[in-house]
Amino acid sequence: MEISFVAGFGPITRDADAARTFWSEGGLGIPLEEPAPGYLTNDTLQGVKAFALWPLAQAAESTFGTPQWPESHPVPQAWLELDVATHEAVAEAAAELVGLGHRLLREAHLEPWGQTTARLQSPEGLLVGISHTPWMHVDGAEDAAAEEYTGHA
Repeated sequence: MEISFVAGFGPITRDADAARTFWSEGGLGIPLEEPAPGYLTNDTLQGVKAFALWPLAQAAESTFGTPQWPESHPVPQAWLELDVATHEAVAEAAAELVGLGHRLLREAHLEPWGQTTARLQSPEGLLVGISHTPWMHVDGAEDAAAEEYTGHA
């Protein structure tokens, strides 16, 4: 078997109103359609640039600074990173989410590997990162950052 790409990804929801608010209006602003009752979708949002199995201890370390996931938060079953155009846009997006009443697990910060991230959890417990990943923006001014990080253009 040879997998070509990730065709879709999304949370399994329990609270339809909370999910719609977080993912679309009142949260991340992803436009959603309802082609069937209760099934919300967006088939035009661009796909993933990375698929990774991220150990919980590493996710906890990156989010909370400790390899132990705190009992005060649901243990995530998956992670999702939504990339924005610039490092500065991560902090702006994080501030916007806080202004809408969402609680960040980690403020916008520069990771040791050169990615800027802020993290929060969705109502379903999904670990959500708002990120800027320079080597994934390989057009124009970002080319040099991608080459420096990866060692090739």
